[in-house]
Amino acid sequence: MYYTLLHVNSVVYLFITSLQMQLSIPHIIIRTLFLLIYSTVITTAYSQWYTPENVLPLARKQYDKGITMVNDQQYKNALPFIEKAIAADPKFIDAYLTYAGLQGELKNYDKCITYYKQAFALDTQYTKPYLLPYSINLAGSGNFAEALKAVNKFANTEKLNLKSLQSAKYRARCYQFALDFAKLYPNNYTFNPINLGDNINTAESEYFPSITIDGSKLVFTRRVNDRNEDFYESNYSKSKWGKATPIKGSVNTLFNEGAQNISQDGSILFYTGCNFPQGQGSCDLYYSLYINGAYTKPIPAGNAINTEYWESQPCLSADKKMLYFAASDPSGYGGSDIYVSLQDNKGKWGTPRNLGTKVNTTGNESCPFIHADNQTLYFSSDGHTGYGGEDLFVSRKQPNGSWSIALNLGYPINTIENEGSLIIAANGVTAYYASDRADSRGGLDIYTFDLRPEMQPTKTLYIKGTVIDSITKQPLISTIELYDINSPNTPLQKIQTNNTANFFVTLPVGKNYLLNVTRKGYLFYSANYNFTQTPPDTTYDAILPLQPILLNATITLQNIFYETNKFALDNKSTLELSKVLQLLTDNPTVRIEIGGHTDNVGQASKNLLLSTNRSKAVVTYLVSKGINANRLVAKGYGQAKPVANNTTNEGKAGNRRTELKVIGL
Repeated sequence: MYYTLLHVNSVVYLFITSLQMQLSIPHIIIRTLFLLIYSTVITTAYSQWYTPENVLPLARKQYDKGITMVNDQQYKNALPFIEKAIAADPKFIDAYLTYAGLQGELKNYDKCITYYKQAFALDTQYTKPYLLPYSINLAGSGNFAEALKAVNKFANTEKLNLKSLQSAKYRARCYQFALDFAKLYPNNYTFNPINLGDNINTAESEYFPSITIDGSKLVFTRRVNDRNEDFYESNYSKSKWGKATPIKGSVNTLFNEGAQNISQDGSILFYTGCNFPQGQGSCDLYYSLYINGAYTKPIPAGNAINTEYWESQPCLSADKKMLYFAASDPSGYGGSDIYVSLQDNKGKWGTPRNLGTKVNTTGNESCPFIHADNQTLYFSSDGHTGYGGEDLFVSRKQPNGSWSIALNLGYPINTIENEGSLIIAANGVTAYYASDRADSRGGLDIYTFDLRPEMQPTKTLYIKGTVIDSITKQPLISTIELYDINSPNTPLQKIQTNNTANFFVTLPVGKNYLLNVTRKGYLFYSANYNFTQTPPDTTYDAILPLQPILLNATITLQNIFYETNKFALDNKSTLELSKVLQLLTDNPTVRIEIGGHTDNVGQASKNLLLSTNRSKAVVTYLVSKGINANRLVAKGYGQAKPVANNTTNEGKAGNRRTELKVIGL
């Protein structure tokens, strides 16, 4: 779906690229409507010795056979006939040019360039119009400096029509960009895309890969019988992907489904449905839930998202609260822009917001992918400066919520071809994308490669688990908040557990995090995660127990902090203290004890005094915020009530704690 004609002249190229299908992919360039037959299409007013009418009959006969194959898009089968034509008449320039064009179409750039050079050597005047496709193939091989020279020479050709001149200037800008990018990012990056193999790729086209955060499931779109788009899935086991099969459930139909995205936890599949009976426009967004091993019937994303216009290519954020997608709303900046919709507390999607001019242009932006870090956005665009056609870009969310200027991922990830449908695994390194490279099984295939380091997102890990009642062990639907310990005033993520009280959150590595779980009628639960040295792809499975508000119910305030051997509260304690305040405000008859505890390092009497002063510091803070002092008791226990062995650092850390105990209802 990301094809570029490499060897047609600019007029033909512009004509073909204007014929685009509006399916689940917005800018599908129709695959090679015809290969330019040079001897009959291009004429020249320049003086030259070569005259097509003087070609030897045997050479012409072989050439015509080859052209018949070309018209049937049998490019490889056409090559032997063109070779025979050249052998029969070594001065048959049109045969050289056609052979070069065929090799370019097959992405054999070096052979293509060789045959263009042979044609140029035979007659520099007759072949001048072919300097443009020659330059494009030079760029295809990565030789942007020579490509720039060739296209500039073409631009200086006499009697060049306006469209050809415009095409030349466009290509010159692309080649100059490539040279400038190489100066900024020296070529010490190895790009080695690996085809995912026959278990995934077929003679049909496969594209739009999406993967769960644990890397266990791959879901993608396959174009079946070159007409209908359906979803397939594969599971990763024993270091390889299993045989892909149609996705289970009620998603695949006789209608056109495409451009899907599986949620990071695998519980939701968002996708595009075109011309559905219940649709509002040509293409709308739908989702299906994964229940009992299969996906449900499509559920419309809602009226705020689906309109009379084109919406496609959804991507759900890891916390499932933000939905990114491409749309052709006329109020945007160009043909298609990237938008984001936020989900409210009732599960409804809000009015989409355009991501603005740092991401969107007057051209077409598509294929958005928000990484699990919830900060790094990848997308394709033909509006930002690049190598030609659609390139891949990255933009990063800034602290104020805006997006950085889009950065081209660079050659050789981006080429003169159209690139799209890129996703990045949780480790921030492994990338997947669709391409019709020379080793494809047919059409587009799915490949994997390591992303250029400068373009990588933040590496992430994830926590998944269940909230339960500490007494009955029954699941509890609850609210979970996650905070950066250095920014405790604003939650990084605030999520609601699902109907079975399960939750899933992703976090960038290299930081410390605070976690809080709340539910009415229960004491809150808090935890502290130190991920400064934790490798990416780490999974934390957590069972979080909530205690009913009963007499003598006790919790450890995990996120109350003091300086060593001091009792003044650290500013990082503010978040935990706010949860205590909320608990007391919501339950105005509850009385609590704040108990301080230490390890056994130092004198017992000093530890008792320290623990007492620390518990008093908490009570003083709560009183200063309006809590009646009669509802609060401060008590120090020193080292008298350890909960762990004091012979290890971990045990000592566990014994240094502040506890909240219900002493009155």
